[in-house]
Amino acid sequence: MRLLLVEDDLALQSNLKQHLLAANYTVDTADDGEIGLFQGKEYNYDAAIIDVGLPKLDGIALITELRALTIEFPILILTARDSWQDKVEGLDAGADDYLTKPFHPEELVARLKALIRRSAGKASPVINNGPFSLNTSSLELTKNGELISLSGSEYKLLEYFMLHIGEVKSKTVLTEHIYDQDFDLDSNVIEVFIRRLRKKLDADNQLGLIETLRGQGYRLTKLASLNQPDKPS
Repeated sequence: MRLLLVEDDLALQSNLKQHLLAANYTVDTADDGEIGLFQGKEYNYDAAIIDVGLPKLDGIALITELRALTIEFPILILTARDSWQDKVEGLDAGADDYLTKPFHPEELVARLKALIRRSAGKASPVINNGPFSLNTSSLELTKNGELISLSGSEYKLLEYFMLHIGEVKSKTVLTEHIYDQDFDLDSNVIEVFIRRLRKKLDADNQLGLIETLRGQGYRLTKLASLNQPDKPS
């Protein structure tokens, strides 16, 4: 998952970025609202964290402009102002949630995960697909209850697929949501990680878990539930 973090307090920005990286997110940062607006328009994000008190373009105005451009990724606002009016302004501008400083980074990460899940239509932190269960809180994958070890990059790719089961995703989209701005879009890293996931999750291709659609991209197949109800006799 790729995040936009717009925070002018560089010490806080650095601290939050480290916690988000540790939680397996890719993070782009901006120091003021104008840079944040440019990045929000230019890149595909899964969520944004925006401080209210930004220079050049404040957080409320930034959110208003993003929403006016029909940019719909979830937005979490940060505010040092302990005033209900500021929270209401942010939510009315189009933010989805808020945190008042000071806060624990762990709470920020938990709220982000919930926002991203809800935007994908998932309420639970555990996403199931056939024999697979992905726990987005513990960052663990199981198949029929057995834990499967994934690298950080493999997990990022699979989590994005699991949040978008049945949807075709191009190599460019996958790259933009998993890697930072400087990543080489022409590299074959996505193909490498797709092969690794297939080998770990569906080595004999019995499930047809990850489909390749020539000229379009890849799709995670929606698999039948493990607990199918008995058919009436």
